Amino acid sequence: MNQKTWIRAASVITLLYAVGHTAGYPWTPVLGPQESSLIGSMRTLGFSVAGVHRTYWDFYLGFGVAISAFLFVQAIVLWQLAGLAQSESGKLKPILLSFSAAFLVNAFIVWEFFFALPLILSLAIVGCLGAAALRR
Repeated sequence: MNQKTWIRAASVITLLYAVGHTAGYPWTPVLGPQESSLIGSMRTLGFSVAGVHRTYWDFYLGFGVAISAFLFVQAIVLWQLAGLAQSESGKLKPILLSFSAAFLVNAFIVWEFFFALPLILSLAIVGCLGAAALRR
């Protein structure tokens, strides 16, 4: 496969990652009264930061939405970069390696704190971007 195809594959996998992450909203499985109590506490316990009052739920939900937004943007940027593969192949290598490093860090975080599917997606993206960086 050529560089453009590898980058497009990474873009599509990133889009699937974004859709999957967003589909999990609000990212809190409620299995019983303990979970409901915890979520209730997150929604009511708050604090002041930078002059505004926020709850733990605000931060939890806000970070989840931000991650979805960043994943969608990364998918779009990767798709756009693939369009440059033929004319700017050499210049793409550091960008592809940067994205690859970011998704590798993401894989380590996911391995430590989450579950298999986002780990598999992160590693697939790293593989596609690594393969693209090796192509000209």
